[in-house]
Amino acid sequence: MKNRLFLKRLSILLVCMLFAGSMLTLAGCKDKTTEAVTSEASEVKELGSGATSFNFNVVDADGNTTAFVIKTDATTVGEALLAVNLIEGDESDFGLYVKKVNGITADYDVDQTYWAFYIDGEYAMTGVDSTEVVAGSTYEFKVEK
Repeated sequence: MKNRLFLKRLSILLVCMLFAGSMLTLAGCKDKTTEAVTSEASEVKELGSGATSFNFNVVDADGNTTAFVIKTDATTVGEALLAVNLIEGDESDFGLYVKKVNGITADYDVDQTYWAFYIDGEYAMTGVDSTEVVAGSTYEFKVEK
């Protein structure tokens, strides 16, 4: 009987320890993109002019984030970013292949890096030149390999 009570208490203790460990692990996970933009909020650059504005972040290969607020009357994100000279690339049958963002080049043919396009933190399912501007949204280009 004593042995059963001991095993029951031991299993409850182990479950509590596993739960506490899980919570500590989850507490250590946070969105580094949001942290970077928040910590550099005083350095947000405003570009363009127009009735609609959106947030735009550039994350380089070292993880450094440059934040912008883009004001535009353009209908697509690509059109707005081209108008303020933040992106450059090559036109193809699939749309604009962005090779340069904020003066930083990422070219898969050269070093297997590319500019990944994100919308509100999610990998975009549309190209920058076919993504419609939504006021208040956050668009982002990150160098990825």
